[in-house]
Order: sequence, then C-alpha cells, then structure tokens
Amino acid sequence: MEYVVNKEWLVNQLNNEQVKIIDCRFDLGNPDRGEQLYYENHIPGAYYFHLEKQLSSPVSIHGGRHPLPNIEQFKKNLEKVGINRSKIVVAYDNGEGQFASRLWWLLSYVGHEKVFVLNEGFDGWVKANYPVSKEIPKDDFTTYEIELREEMLATYEEVKEVALGFNKVPVLIDSRDKARYLGEIEPIDKIAGHIPRAIHKFWADGLENGVFKSKEEQKKRFADLDPDRPVIVYCGSGVTATPNYIALKQAGFKNVKLYAGSYSDWVSYDENEVEKGMPKDKTS
Repeated sequence: MEYVVNKEWLVNQLNNEQVKIIDCRFDLGNPDRGEQLYYENHIPGAYYFHLEKQLSSPVSIHGGRHPLPNIEQFKKNLEKVGINRSKIVVAYDNGEGQFASRLWWLLSYVGHEKVFVLNEGFDGWVKANYPVSKEIPKDDFTTYEIELREEMLATYEEVKEVALGFNKVPVLIDSRDKARYLGEIEPIDKIAGHIPRAIHKFWADGLENGVFKSKEEQKKRFADLDPDRPVIVYCGSGVTATPNYIALKQAGFKNVKLYAGSYSDWVSYDENEVEKGMPKDKTS
C-alpha cells in the first residue's frame, strides 16, 4: 500500500474532481502563520485545515497539547470541503511531513482508504515552479460515513500497562528528538524525560529532504524490531509520531497504534513516573 504521492503526480490531478487537496501548513511557534501562508498562496483547489482548529480539540487537563478532534466535528469539517469516502485526499505541509501526516492519520482513523501525504510539501511544489493560487475554493458539501478504526489508537491505559511492565508485548516508541527523549532538554512540557520502557526512534529519520524514505530504508530503520510485534508510537503531543506511524507501516509492521495524547498527556498525571537516559527495561 502506498502512503505518499509525488508532486509530479499531483500536478496532473489539479482538474480531477475526485482529488481533494488539504493544506496543513502550521508553525508551532506561531499558530496563525500556516493559515496566513495559505491565504498568500497555495496549491490550486486546496482547502486549509488548521492543526489546532480542524485537527485537534481544545486543550483540557488531560489529553495532551493537541487532543484528537471531536469526531462529529471532524466529520462536519470533511463534509464541508467535499470529502466523502470515495475521494482521493492529498495532504501537504511545507515539507516537514508531520502536519500532513496528522491529517493522514486522522482520515485513516475515521475509515478513509485513499489518503496520501505529498512528498516535499509546498516547498517542493514551489521549487518545481508548479502553479499556485490565492483563490479560496467554495464549500462543497457532501456526506462522510465514519467508520472508526479503533485498532489504530492506543489508550492511556494501554500505555500505562507497558510503562509499568504489566504488558511487555508491545514496543513503545518515543518519536521526539534524542535530547528530549534522554531528558537533557524539555522546551515545552513540564517534566523532562520519556515514558518508562520506551525506546527511541526519531521521526525525522524517516524522511530525507521532505520525502518519505523507501520501504527498504524504513525496514533498515526498524531492523531491530519484530514486524509482527505490536508497536505504540508517541511524541510530544501526537503530531510528530504520525510520520513514524506511516514509516512503520511502510516497513511492514502490521499492528501499529498511536498514543494520541503522547508525552504531554502522560505528564499531565502527577503520579506517572518518567525516565531519563536510556531505558532501564527495554521492550525490544
């Protein structure tokens, strides 16, 4: 199964009514920047989905910094831009991969089978001198039939069983950069470190110049893991773990789950311990 498309394919689909394009550009340091860039110019026909509006729910005590969106509201957002189960959806960001992958994961979670991330994102599109537009497409109402794939989502309780050592079957993967995993720095969350027993696989290692690496290269990244063993991926808030989710599926892993609340949800519970340095009890 393919999870990404290239700009050369997409430029030939701009007049294809079966293809819906979603601009997911976002800047964690400036939450309005992505939407501003969209209004300046975007891939023709693209709609904009904001990470903290369409792709997340409001922050509360638990659930992390980017809680999953309310499913009924997410359904309405899809229907408003003409996405139904028959459409081909292409998500793009600037080329980092994580924001488009967040939409890829959400759409897959609600049962969509034809959703892809655009390799190289908008940066690659512009470098190729492909057309851009300031025109905002009109609403295109349709009906979306939700079919939740619960097997894609790891609950807090599942993660806790792994962290406490009660369930040693799943592999818990921390997708953040290594310094945050080791607890050497923590620029966002209140406690530095990682969830106990998690191993480290930096999400950005799955891409090169905004392009997802090949199936063979992803297999090499995860060569120390059994592809038949369940895997739970997390990051800081459930965004950068999604490219790792895609990479694991590319590598042939059959049972992959996202801990959507991720580390920011874990440390929202005062009783939860965190580890620093390398894990004391590896799950791999």
